[in-house]
Amino acid sequence: MKNLTFLFIALLSFTTCKISAFQKFTDIQGIDSTLKAGDNFFMYVDGKWYNTAQIPSTQAGVGTYMFMNYPQRIRLQNILDSVSKNNNAKGSIEQKVGDFYASGMDMTTINKRGYDPIKPLLARVENIRDIPSLMKFVANEEKVNNSSILSFNISPDDKNSSLNIAHSSQTGIGLPDRDYYFKTDASTTTIQEAYKKYLATLFELTGSNAADAKKNAILVYNIDKQLATSHRTRVELRDVKANYNKIAVLDLVKRQPNIGWLSLLNTLGVKADSIDIGQPAYYDQLNKLLKSVPINDWKVYLKANSIGTYADVLSKSFTDATFEFTKVLSGQAVQKSRGEIMASAVDVTLGYALGQLYVKKYFTEDAKKRMEELVNNLQKAYANRIDNLDWMSDSTKQKAKEKLFAITKKIGYPDKWRDYSDVTIVRNQYFENVVSAAAANYQYQLAKFGKPVDKSEWFTTPSTVTAYNNPSANEIVFPAGILQAPYFDNNADDALNYGGIGMVIGHEITHTFDDQGAQYDKDGNVKNWWTKDDYDKFKAKTQQVIDLYSSFTVLDSLHVKGAMTVGENTADISGVAVAYDAFKMTKEGQDKTLKIGGFTPDQRFFLSVAKIWRVKMKDEYLRLWINNNPHSPPMWRVNGPLMNSTPFYKAFNVQPGDKMYLPEDKRIHIW
Repeated sequence: MKNLTFLFIALLSFTTCKISAFQKFTDIQGIDSTLKAGDNFFMYVDGKWYNTAQIPSTQAGVGTYMFMNYPQRIRLQNILDSVSKNNNAKGSIEQKVGDFYASGMDMTTINKRGYDPIKPLLARVENIRDIPSLMKFVANEEKVNNSSILSFNISPDDKNSSLNIAHSSQTGIGLPDRDYYFKTDASTTTIQEAYKKYLATLFELTGSNAADAKKNAILVYNIDKQLATSHRTRVELRDVKANYNKIAVLDLVKRQPNIGWLSLLNTLGVKADSIDIGQPAYYDQLNKLLKSVPINDWKVYLKANSIGTYADVLSKSFTDATFEFTKVLSGQAVQKSRGEIMASAVDVTLGYALGQLYVKKYFTEDAKKRMEELVNNLQKAYANRIDNLDWMSDSTKQKAKEKLFAITKKIGYPDKWRDYSDVTIVRNQYFENVVSAAAANYQYQLAKFGKPVDKSEWFTTPSTVTAYNNPSANEIVFPAGILQAPYFDNNADDALNYGGIGMVIGHEITHTFDDQGAQYDKDGNVKNWWTKDDYDKFKAKTQQVIDLYSSFTVLDSLHVKGAMTVGENTADISGVAVAYDAFKMTKEGQDKTLKIGGFTPDQRFFLSVAKIWRVKMKDEYLRLWINNNPHSPPMWRVNGPLMNSTPFYKAFNVQPGDKMYLPEDKRIHIW
């Protein structure tokens, strides 16, 4: 019902030969010289690959970016296959990750148990008699990650970023977004029916006859839909200030008496005077529905939710049911191998223990040092760009640079590793291992409440192919997982690294100054540091980004959602610009005669930008992406920024009449 992940990938290879001090990529394969670079640069660079690439049947896409997590999981699987066969010391990280992996690989035992592991949970649902007992059940299950109508977490206060406070946000629906309940197009209605079928299957697998299962599925769907009416849209969720609502608990008790906030927080283990309710309308709606929806209907809803939470850790019939729904959403044809599934499960559950083993094998200190140099150079280039802005006043420029140089930079892996000593892992008890890890994680998070924020904490595992900006900590983070080709290669020339990981670095720095990040000060607090005139000019420029990207057609009449993706698009445009400036500060970037593989350094820089977004995906997955992902599809992560890059025009002689051509006065320059 939830926790459905659709990340599917494949690894690209590159031809190399030795030149000078670096291992140079002499042949950038796949260039389609029959196409004009200025018409569609993504297809010019990636078209030959795109037109021949085969999406594996177990995946919804192939290529780089999020799809690199596929070969990454194979790497992790190799580590886990090895460590799970060893006689590891009890309590060691090798024992915990190895035995967790082995317990999930033991499908004979898992299938034999069927749904026995959740029978006590379903019995607890059945014992609910009234609203207070319902909410007590909800709170207790929140503590083991069986979240339903409550979403609760401990994290920094947006207006006092040095302190951790309690937060709640909208939740309660099984489809990816509120809009899936209200759209009537053919694609969406197909997903709606697949979801109802999935719910019915879960009920049948736990003992209901077909007629009752179908009736219960419709009942659950209708409760979902009533909750969805109160949800803010993904565009509305971008409004930082509107989604910060710190409310006194006693006021919540009066406003939403049916929720029983005092008792709820007590069960959660939190003694709070106030709580940040991200979307109060959701809890207003929940308060009403707790009274208007009969208790027995709520019990049906909570059973469906609980079965869905654990479906992927139960027997094959449950994982098959989940996959059938996943298939409709993503277009993935065949289930992933059990080893790949378990490598991902270990990474999600014990990721910082597994991360230690990954970093030891795959990440070098030399790579970390070169990354630090790249990040520092991008930071310097960004400062120069701020100095040269023609739309910002000197006073705001000064504050922008103060924020820029206050950024914390995290590369590779944490300075201190997460301790999993309170997680009990038993080799033949997969379900219990999952619950133990979830319970320990809740207590880990709960221990932060009311405490100073630990600025050294990471929020992604070192092996994940990603990067992120955390505005409340004013930090940028680049895990070891993304520090591999085509993004980064310690033996490659500067053009490829600055066009690859350099663009990603510039992208993450820009999130400090995108439509959301710009509302946080250098200490990570939501606080205005702009003059009114400067902020008005900034908003006008972000509107240009919205308008441009909204014009891009992806599938049939489906367009990029410019307002939903504005932050990521702003970061892409400025990320390329600042990475190019930083590249021009290097010796190679300044060499006007050098050619490698027939391309100038400038050309290789932009070719690298295109290669890092070399992705092909199923139409179903692309549709899912457009509706839910805050990033533009990969083609537009290439063509959109480069349409606004004058150096790109010069490097590839882009002229009026070319499809990507924008007059110079129409090109967007924000940072």
